[in-house]
Amino acid sequence: MYLRAGVFSFGLLLLSRVLGLLRESAQAAAFGSTGMGDAVIVMFTLPDLLVGILVSGALSYVLLPAWAQQSPSTQAAGQKKVTCALVLGGLVLGLLVWLYRIEVVQALAPGLPGEMKAASASALGWSAMVLPMAMVAALWVARLQHEGDFVGMYAGNLIVNLVLVAGLFAASKTVADASLGRTLTFLGICLAIAMLARLAWLAWRLPSQPAAIDAGEPAEPADLPPMHVWLWAALSSGFLLALPLAARSLASGAGEGALASFNYAWKLIELPLVLAVQLVASLAFPAITRTQAGTPQRHHAVGLAVLIAWTLACAAVAIVVIFSLPIAGLLFGWGRMNAASLQVIGDWAAIGVWSLLPQALIAILLTTMATAGRMRVAVAVIAVGLAVLLLAGALGGLHGKSVMWLLSAVFSGMALVLMVLERQYSHDSFPYLACLPPLGVCLGLVALKPLFAGIDVVLALVYCAFAGCLVMTSALLASPALRGLLGQKIVRRSSVSNK
Repeated sequence: MYLRAGVFSFGLLLLSRVLGLLRESAQAAAFGSTGMGDAVIVMFTLPDLLVGILVSGALSYVLLPAWAQQSPSTQAAGQKKVTCALVLGGLVLGLLVWLYRIEVVQALAPGLPGEMKAASASALGWSAMVLPMAMVAALWVARLQHEGDFVGMYAGNLIVNLVLVAGLFAASKTVADASLGRTLTFLGICLAIAMLARLAWLAWRLPSQPAAIDAGEPAEPADLPPMHVWLWAALSSGFLLALPLAARSLASGAGEGALASFNYAWKLIELPLVLAVQLVASLAFPAITRTQAGTPQRHHAVGLAVLIAWTLACAAVAIVVIFSLPIAGLLFGWGRMNAASLQVIGDWAAIGVWSLLPQALIAILLTTMATAGRMRVAVAVIAVGLAVLLLAGALGGLHGKSVMWLLSAVFSGMALVLMVLERQYSHDSFPYLACLPPLGVCLGLVALKPLFAGIDVVLALVYCAFAGCLVMTSALLASPALRGLLGQKIVRRSSVSNK
């Protein structure tokens, strides 16, 4: 399940994220770590951030287990109800963003100067306009995840990134001559076009109406899970996504351009987070929902998900800590980005990437807890973590490095508390011993970081591949279950090719 679907999904997701990095690279080249860069980041990221915090996680956590037990006609009826609710909610949320746009910018980018803050607030009109489209897109992505249509899921992001990359390249040619307002208006139009194109793609990929699939099947009531289930699922996923958003806002208080620097540093962390951790959790969720709690099948599915996510996180930590500066230079060292800003980005990323280890555990724990209906515990733990982060920010004196350290500490504390609270449900699932070799190899590679000082980009990429293979090999050697899974896939492929 993980290898066949995972390799294909990984390729699509990797392509999507590469285009996402190209978008960030074009943005860095056009605006650098400046107030203009801060304003564009807020406008581009606000719709999907708000949707992710408020509904995306809840849609997966609530609807995937429900759909697994329903007929296609019931699924379609429930999807229609949720679509109407999301459109209405998106319109209301967009209106609130527009009415309180000054306050939103102040909360997200407090370091912006007055003129830039006013222009950024005006540009939020575009973010508010596309919120209903982003809401519906999140629902349709969840439906495609249920259907196993990974092409439909990930290609939507490809379309968004292609449109925005084209817009950024066009804007970079005229940014010196055009006014601030005209540049933001042009990019806002590009954002609207990108969101419309993604929605059209997802609509095309959705499955046919169930009447054409199950002819003659009587209509069934589309009973959706009760409101409290939605609430706890939304809070658990939303609070988790709010953590890096809050950290970015705290870093922005250091002054103009700090938000952009934190954003680019977090992109070096977010790429392996999505590819290594969230992809595994996404693939594991449908499989886990089809197993019974406490059974060997459930323990096996959860254990493999934990080990794979943890191993990939260890590999990412080793690579980013050692080669953060060459990677930052490769991705963002263009146009108006200067060497001092690149050094800041690399230093911050090398600290923040340690948060991948606890985030790997949290992702799988939330998957199992959502399946078992124990999201209230997750909400409480994540809410405390967010409160600790905000309280530390309110005390003041934080800069980019300290924010990254604090964020990693908060994630680590959350993972530890969740593991303790869930030990009676997961003690047979977590492969603790098998997780030690990848961590040991990761720490050993990090200790060798001084040997790679001043290395060029080409050699850095070669060593990155070697480090990743070394960490993953250690996991294979330590885990018979993982070796068995790989062996089964090889035997199956061999049998198919012989036939």
